[in-house]
This record gives sequence, structure tokens and C-alpha cells, in this order.
Amino acid sequence: MVVVSAALSACTSMPSFVPTAGAARPGAATLPNATRARTDAPATVPPPAGSVEAVESARRSVRSSAEWLARGVDSWFGDKPFSEGGKVTDGRLSLGLLTRQHESPDISLRFNARFRLPNLEERTYLFLGRDNRREVITDTPGAFSRQQRLLRENAADRSFFAGLGVALHDTVDFRLGFRGGLKPYAQVRYRRQWQLSSADLIDFRETLFWTLDDHVGSTTAVSLEHAFSSTLAGRWLTSATITQRARHFDWSSNLGAYRLMGPQRLLSFEALFGGVQGSGVAVSDYGLQTKWEQPIYKDWLLGEVIVGHFWPRADAASARQRAWALGGVVKMKF
Repeated sequence: MVVVSAALSACTSMPSFVPTAGAARPGAATLPNATRARTDAPATVPPPAGSVEAVESARRSVRSSAEWLARGVDSWFGDKPFSEGGKVTDGRLSLGLLTRQHESPDISLRFNARFRLPNLEERTYLFLGRDNRREVITDTPGAFSRQQRLLRENAADRSFFAGLGVALHDTVDFRLGFRGGLKPYAQVRYRRQWQLSSADLIDFRETLFWTLDDHVGSTTAVSLEHAFSSTLAGRWLTSATITQRARHFDWSSNLGAYRLMGPQRLLSFEALFGGVQGSGVAVSDYGLQTKWEQPIYKDWLLGEVIVGHFWPRADAASARQRAWALGGVVKMKF
């Protein structure tokens, strides 16, 4: 059985101890059973009048399209019927709108799904999707994506990608893929977790990658998490990316607190820092932001609102600026 996935983030945008709405997080088993039950329970929010059928129809259409794609891809590798174990799981379609002060708004559409394909080997999988090409190749942690940091993306920053992966071990996998324009790239990813106690977790990920532009590069990400209670967790996440071509490394750091406020309702507060070594500016961008996530309709249509204030500095010759930022994301699980 094979799993096809477009999710490529090195670390999730939320800590393992605190599940995001509607998504099981690695390490969530460390939460008390009572808390997990409350977190996973359906939370129905009445939608505006007249919109129920449109929302339900949109979800059915997205899922049927994903199943059609899965059947087509599976048929390339053998004659075993897709009905013999094939299915679509963890499907998610998201539409995001964000803006920073003094910048024009940015709208993004992202799609992720897992396809179980009966005709491929157990440890071989396909991946495909549309996302920020740089973040896909470098395996940037989700918390440091431009969308989560409320930074505008150009249309050229997003592209389609696809490829083949092999899980060499439970902690190691190899990927060979192509992004927009059939430009090849390769990744070797290693991930390891250490459960220090019932309340403390360390997550480490190292990704080596190769592209025609960068030659060889690597991204290192480390997350330290602590559960203060069954509903409150803290996390420090840091990562650095360096390439053979650039020499200087990009770094990012995030210190956050995450509070479960009820079934599938999550409130978070984060301090973010980032920069480029050797640029002449110790921290090129730092700021504070808060997020709220909750269901909009039943337990599969979710909404997220992000508000932040940042102090960017482009280079050593520029003065540090100030900017408010606002973002909103609607996610549909199918």
C-alpha cells in the first residue's frame, strides 16, 4: 500500500502536544485521554442561511475529483482495482488571504491529500501538490512558511510539484521530484523524536537537498515542547538553511504558547525572529502574532485568523520599519 501526500513541511506549524483543529499531530498521544476526546469531538457551528447545500456540494465535488485522480495515478502501476484498499485520506483544500501594512493583499489556494494506491510497493509513494516552491525544496517548517509569517508571495513563488519517494527506514526517506518547468530536485530526510517525559518532547529533522540552482543544501529544524497542562503547551522551534551556492545560512526561530479553548478551538501567541547570517543585520524581521482557529461548519470546515505586528529591516543601510499584518484561512477537510 502506498501513501501519496503533498505535505512537505519539516515541522508542523503547531506543537505536537496541541493538535490543530481536525488534524492528529505527531506526539498527540502524550495528552491525557480526556483532553484528546474533547479535542477530537465534532463542533457544529450553524452556517449562514442558504449556504449549507453549497458547502456540502463543494466538499463532495472536491473529494470525487481527488478520488478520480487517485484511481488514474494508481492505474499507471498495475491492474489491481483501486477498490482493493485504495482511498483518499487527510484531504484538505485551503484558501488564504493575507496582507501586511504598506503591501498589497495576497490570495493563495493550496491542496493536500493522501492517496492510498494498491499497485505500488508498501514503502514507495508519490507526492504532488501546489505550494511555495522554495519551501517545498528546502523542507521549510510549516511555522516558518511565508503564509504563517504573513509575508506576501509573488505568483512565481508558487508552483506545482510531483515526484516519487521511498521510505528507507521509519526515520529516513528519499525523494526525487520535479517542480514548475520540470526542474528536478532531490531530498534525503531524517527525523527523530525523543520523549523526555510525559510533558517534554524533542523533535529533530535534517533534510539534505539538491537542485540545479543551489547544488547541495540542507535544512536543520529542532523543536522543544513542554505541556504545562492538558490544555496548555509551549514550544521553541528553530531552523537554519544553507546551500552550496549561497554559503550564508537563513535562520528562523519561534517561541509560542498554545491553548485549547474547547473542541477544535485553538488560541496561540507566538514571537518570531529571522535573518540571514552575514547580511549585516542580526535580525532582519521579528514580530508578535496571535492566531485563533475553530470550526465554521460541522468538524470539517475550519477557519483561522492571524493578527501580527512586525519590525522588518531590509539591510544594514535601511532603518527598521513597523507593520501590522492580518491573515485569514478557510480549510475544508474531505
